[in-house]
Amino acid sequence: MRLIHQLEQRRGSRVITLIHRQEAVSFLGIPLARYIDIDDAEAVLRAIRLTPQEMSIDIIVHTPGELVLAAEQIASALVRHRGKVTVFVPHYAMSGGTLIALAADEIVMDENAVLGPVDPQIGQYPAASVLRVVREKPVAAIDDQTLILADIGEKAMRQVNATVRHILMANGRCEEEAQQIADVLTCGQWTHDYPIDVEEARQLGLPVTVGVPDEVY
Repeated sequence: MRLIHQLEQRRGSRVITLIHRQEAVSFLGIPLARYIDIDDAEAVLRAIRLTPQEMSIDIIVHTPGELVLAAEQIASALVRHRGKVTVFVPHYAMSGGTLIALAADEIVMDENAVLGPVDPQIGQYPAASVLRVVREKPVAAIDDQTLILADIGEKAMRQVNATVRHILMANGRCEEEAQQIADVLTCGQWTHDYPIDVEEARQLGLPVTVGVPDEVY
């Protein structure tokens, strides 16, 4: 809390943290891990709502991602905030963490930090991979469960693509540029844990700078 206060004083901003780490404790021998969930969305949305509209927001994101709904709620709230929004990524902001970063006016990354694709996952499978099975095999050779997963996957990919495009356009991108970035991040061309480093993020056209404040570490 002292370091957060120091950062707020130095930058004249409201600092919000979204930090998920694997816990040392375990349940039945299985380590507990944290991901973006509805509780996170409630807490972050409350912090954004309590921040004056003209005040800058600095949000520190360290997460493997997870629930799209929660990440989308946070991203939408950040886009609507009138003050400058900066997302700091000291290590990684994957999946839903990247979705939140897309809502920022500036993404400040450590030189070794990474973002990740936001392609939807259906259970334990990437939606794009399920759809590929349906494209490459005769329907008669595909079981009902796979067809159902493919139907859900198609809807999920369309919805996530539209969400990314909407966030980028609400943040000032033209429709064509927003669509290009959305297509790259949601099409499933990479594995879901593919690390998008600083240079690749810049090539995508994301507003990335390098230099995370010491307090964040």
